[in-house]
Amino acid sequence: MAIVMYINNYDRNQSGSKLAPSQEKLVNTTNTGIALVTGASSGIGEATAERLAKAGYKVYGTSRRGAQAGRRSFEMLVLDVTSDESAKAAVSNVIRCDGRIDLLVNNAGFGVAPAGAEESSIDQARSIFETNFFGLIRMTQAVLPHMRRQGNGRIINIGSVLGFLPMPYGALYAATKHAVEGYSESLDHELRTRGIRVSVIEPAYTKTPFDANFMEPDAKLDEYREARAHVTKRVNEVMTTAEDPSVVADTVLKAASAAHPKVRYAAGKLANRLRLLRRFAPAGLVDAGIRKDLRLDAATALQPARTARAF
Repeated sequence: MAIVMYINNYDRNQSGSKLAPSQEKLVNTTNTGIALVTGASSGIGEATAERLAKAGYKVYGTSRRGAQAGRRSFEMLVLDVTSDESAKAAVSNVIRCDGRIDLLVNNAGFGVAPAGAEESSIDQARSIFETNFFGLIRMTQAVLPHMRRQGNGRIINIGSVLGFLPMPYGALYAATKHAVEGYSESLDHELRTRGIRVSVIEPAYTKTPFDANFMEPDAKLDEYREARAHVTKRVNEVMTTAEDPSVVADTVLKAASAAHPKVRYAAGKLANRLRLLRRFAPAGLVDAGIRKDLRLDAATALQPARTARAF
């Protein structure tokens, strides 16, 4: 799930894009490539793996526990993206069976429950970066030698609108997604001449079990209790309007199938609106909208007054 705020009364016509969605040039829509999707046991990862399989890809999904109960149209592999050995073993398994990997979808990740940035220890900050960012790099580095040898390939990283917007009381998660944005765009420039393209998908609110697996902050402070409660309540409210993971899955397929893929794809109506807001709206309006939507100033007003110090 990507946490983001909606700014009312500001909209833009999207006619500035060169090609309407229905006009974007696609590669053959009947795919027979080999795809590897991390974090595919549920949510966005599972929906993406299913969508790619339906489109004709032979799909390998991964999770830390591997295959679980339930019928799927793709095979599940055991993978811990925080382990160099596990990443290399999973990729080697696919190469041994099929000889190539045409598409890597880096989806595995987790978040910390709404909390002040200083309510997470350095160890916890390292932990979320280890999965959300370094895990993505680890998988990319394991796959790239094979894609370079093939002379082609696609890498699609699941980012978030929090890769271009801030998230008060979600600073660590937003930081990992900002890192994914910078890494993805830079890597795409490096690899284009080798026939390999890199794209990042930017969802907004998405209905997944992601929130149920939030890691609680490990250094809670009473000073943030009221604000933390306000933000948590607001996030729960807006999650009732979240989009289905299939919206993200369809966007992944669009990026994978495009003859000339873009670096960034917003996934869903809200994500597209927010991307336009970030691009065209005055910074002050975006700032005020974030604070209003998350009711940050209301939470601050409820805190006890501080005693002034005389100098």
